[in-house]
Amino acid sequence: MLIGLLLPGVVASAAPLDESRRPAHVLNRLAFGPTTTDLERVKTLGVEGYIAEQLDPALITPSAALDQNLVRLTTLNLSVVALYLEYGPTVRGRGQKPDRKVVRETRQRARVILDEASTARLRRAIESPRQLEEVMVDFWFNHFNVFANKGLDHLWIGAYEREAIRPHVFGRFRDLLGATARHPAMLFYLDNWQNTAPGSPGARGRFKGLNENYARELMELHTLGVNGGYTQQDIISLARIFTGWGFVLPRARARGSQGGFRFDAARHDASEKVFLGRTIRGAGIEEGEQALDMLARHPSTARHIAYKLAQYFVADEPPATLVERLAGRFRDTDGDIRAVLKDLFASPEFWDERYFGAKFKTPYHYVVSAVRASGVSVENHRPLRGALFHQGMPLYLCQTPDGYKNTEAAWLNPDAMMRRLSFAAALGSGRLSLGGKTALRSGGPDIAAKPLDAYRLMRLAANHYSENTRTTIAEAAPALKAALILGSPEFMRR
Repeated sequence: MLIGLLLPGVVASAAPLDESRRPAHVLNRLAFGPTTTDLERVKTLGVEGYIAEQLDPALITPSAALDQNLVRLTTLNLSVVALYLEYGPTVRGRGQKPDRKVVRETRQRARVILDEASTARLRRAIESPRQLEEVMVDFWFNHFNVFANKGLDHLWIGAYEREAIRPHVFGRFRDLLGATARHPAMLFYLDNWQNTAPGSPGARGRFKGLNENYARELMELHTLGVNGGYTQQDIISLARIFTGWGFVLPRARARGSQGGFRFDAARHDASEKVFLGRTIRGAGIEEGEQALDMLARHPSTARHIAYKLAQYFVADEPPATLVERLAGRFRDTDGDIRAVLKDLFASPEFWDERYFGAKFKTPYHYVVSAVRASGVSVENHRPLRGALFHQGMPLYLCQTPDGYKNTEAAWLNPDAMMRRLSFAAALGSGRLSLGGKTALRSGGPDIAAKPLDAYRLMRLAANHYSENTRTTIAEAAPALKAALILGSPEFMRR
């Protein structure tokens, strides 16, 4: 029956969105779906007032309960240095081979970092009243993706989000770009920590030659875009500019360390470079800062970021006129992310009826929105992390630098739908053990399990569901109604 509901859910029209649909629309785009509390907030403030509040999260009183739960996560606020000292590899004597058992045990002990980072991300996405902030963390982390299971990044993934992403989600793009460029997690992930000028005084051991990985992805993914007007020679020049950008491990106690970041002049190519048609004279670390300035202010970067924001918030193929206006706003404000978002959320395209429910939810959006809609209090996040893993979107584990996609083509396929429907059935029936240790987890009868309130779920966005979906749910057995709502084509979209 659930499979039978998988019908197209997008209406093709060109008219302003009906007023009755606006609250659900804004909560599906600026938040991870409606809750009864958030719907009341939108009703109190009005749609425009809610948007203004979400764009300035400092105005929103944080959740005391959420903050208390986050404090219990002991690794969440540790520095890069502290994480390495506490959970990093053990020191070996010169010429001594690593003990495989010790290496395995050390890596196992460090798993708490990824566990707690994932728990914190889910807690915030589900519970935080600063919903747009959490939505933007999802957007920007995927834009500047780092894979947690690459070497030392398993230690630094949470610190990367806390230090490089979260402080800048509404700020200036140049600040965000610089924070990611200097962070040890990004330096390690895209190998720039090994990027060394051939023949330089520091070219020895693992630091022997030019590494173009970061330079390539910096232009293709982070700034200009794949058709941004750069050449292979620009990639080589940019790699030369970033030689010597790396980090120092705490036990080395080398001079020049700033929170793990270190510029090593002995490995830097100090010669003159030509980058994007401009001559960059040898100036040490300032060459990299100059290149980041150029990239952040390049017209291709404005278009690339504008397109990605419009794609994330409006449609997989966003209107070209909207993209051009947002790109202009990006340029005019020197990359002010908040200003660009403000224009986006006020645009007629954002409120066009044709784009209501046009975005197919990623597994992350789907799981979080389902839990938020359910109203269930979550203390055990492992089933949610497991659901994301089975649906192909485990947190912090996208291997490729382009991050997880947010388009329908990436996630809509029969196998993925079966996995979503399995999750919907488990959550809707009350069989998902989200409240900690339960009889179900210990092997006994799940006496606490009971279906979710289907009436409550439907009321969150009653006019979002088609007549066919409402009829199917109405005719279903009471125990199946909640699962059918969560598995409906309308709930799969935002």
